[in-house]
Amino acid sequence: MSRFAAKIHAPDYEPKDRHPAIFRLFDSLKPGEVMELTNDHDPRPLHYQFMIERENQFTWDYLEEGPEIWRVAIGKK
Repeated sequence: MSRFAAKIHAPDYEPKDRHPAIFRLFDSLKPGEVMELTNDHDPRPLHYQFMIERENQFTWDYLEEGPEIWRVAIGKK
């Protein structure tokens, strides 16, 4: 079984829909669950948005850092 409760591949979404979709998925997690985000660039702006909008509610661990694919485990506290 996967260690991830959910996975999302950001390039599957239109740019304007990406962050809302990621936040919806994160918000659906139970405490202690982890989602995997894959992206075609460093999702640093998303990380900043998490720090502002979900302060102290998440963990952020890079699993892979490019150059073609970035993978991040985002956990819900």
